[in-house]
Amino acid sequence: MSKLDKAPGVAPTSLSQTSLETSSLALAHSTVLEEARAAGLLTGEKSEHVSFRAPPALIEAAKRESGVTSTTQLGLLALALLAQPDPVISAMRRMRGRLGADHQLEY
Repeated sequence: MSKLDKAPGVAPTSLSQTSLETSSLALAHSTVLEEARAAGLLTGEKSEHVSFRAPPALIEAAKRESGVTSTTQLGLLALALLAQPDPVISAMRRMRGRLGADHQLEY
C-alpha cells in the first residue's frame, strides 16, 4: 500500500491505479522542471539560499499530493511552477475582446 492509499480522506486505490497516478505525476513534474530548464531558470550555480518556516501539515500535504519525498525537490518544483507563465491565462489574454459585442453566451 502506498502513501497515497494511507492518506486521510483519500479512498484506497488499486496498485495499478496508484502506479499510473505516480507515473503521471512524475511526468508532469519532469515536464515542469524541463520547461524551467529550457527557460534558463535552472542553470548556473545553486547559490541562493531559501529558508522559511511552514506548518508541517502543509509540507506533508504538498509532498503527498505531488509525490515528492524531498523537501528540497518540493521547493524547486513549487518555484518552477510559480515561475512559469500559466498557459490558460495567456490564452485568455490573447482572446480578450474577440467574441464581439453582439455575442450571446448561453448559460
